[in-house]
Amino acid sequence: MSGLRVLRFSVVLFAFMTLSGCVTDTGIDKSRGEALQQYAEMIRWNEWDGAVNFIAPEYLEENPVTRLELDRLRLFRVTGYTVRSTQLYDEGRTVSQVVDISLFLKSKAVERVITDQQVWRYDEEVQGWFLHSGLPDPTQRY
Repeated sequence: MSGLRVLRFSVVLFAFMTLSGCVTDTGIDKSRGEALQQYAEMIRWNEWDGAVNFIAPEYLEENPVTRLELDRLRLFRVTGYTVRSTQLYDEGRTVSQVVDISLFLKSKAVERVITDQQVWRYDEEVQGWFLHSGLPDPTQRY
């Protein structure tokens, strides 16, 4: 991702988190929808570096995203992102989402679909949503 894109995304993410400062239960629903939509757009546009910004800091500390993982994801072009199911837990503060992601392997001109099991949690302190399950794994087997 170019430096300008990283800067633009960082500004948007900061504005999003700042504007969600006074979040009510309805606001949590709205911010959840916005966060999931923004993450989906990052994936659809193959903005893997930007997608990392959605991962919870404590998850990243235990499961750092490696250069190899990002390079592996860059071998593919995302051709589809389909939410198959979304379930809410903990009074709407935890979301489990199952997404099918279609990936086109550029070097071999083949497409495959992987299933991404996402866990999102609302962070009361920063009043924002974070992914607690990491980036999609293009190496998963059927």
